[in-house]
Amino acid sequence: MNDTTQKQNDQQASSSASASNPTVEQLQADVERWKALSRQNEKHFNDARTELSKLKEASMTDAEKALEAARAEARSAVLSEVGSRLVEAELRVQAATAGVTLPGAEYLNLNRFVGADGSPDTEAVTAFVQSLPQASKAPVFAQDIGLGRQGEPGGYEAGQIGHEALSRMSPREINEARKAGRLDALMKGDL
Repeated sequence: MNDTTQKQNDQQASSSASASNPTVEQLQADVERWKALSRQNEKHFNDARTELSKLKEASMTDAEKALEAARAEARSAVLSEVGSRLVEAELRVQAATAGVTLPGAEYLNLNRFVGADGSPDTEAVTAFVQSLPQASKAPVFAQDIGLGRQGEPGGYEAGQIGHEALSRMSPREINEARKAGRLDALMKGDL
C-alpha cells in the first residue's frame, strides 16, 4: 500500500510539474489554438457587423437614406480637401528621406496621389519620389578659381616640416624626416 501511495504521489507531482512547466510544443499548441479562436471570433464579429448594417439600411426611410448620402458626400469632399494637404506632406517627407528635390507644387497634380477614401496613396507617392532624379553630390560652386586654401606651398604634400619644428628635432629625427621626404620643401627654400 505504501508503494501504491508513493506512485500516486509521484504521478501527481509530475503532472503538476508539467502543468507549471509546459514544454515548447505545448506552448506552441496553445498559441495556435488561441489564434484559431481569435480568427473565428473576428469572422463572427465581421458577419454580425455586416448583418447589422444591412438591417439598418433596410429599415431606413427615404429621408434617412438621403441624409446618409449627403453625409457620405460631405465626408468625401472634406477628405479630398484635407487629403491633398496630407499628400503634399507625404511627398515632402518621402522626398527628404530619399534626398531628392520635389518640383513646385503648382506643377504637381496632387489629386493623382489621393486614394479613393481621401487618404494619401503611399504607393503612388513612393513610386513618384523614386522616379525623381537624385541630387548631385558635386559642389554647387566652382572649385578651380584659385580662392581659398588650395594645398601646401610649392605643391608639396601635407606633413612638411618648417624651421621652427626643425630647431626642436634631434639629428636622428632630422635624418628620418629627410628620408621620409618631410624636409623637401624646407631644403628647396619653399618654406
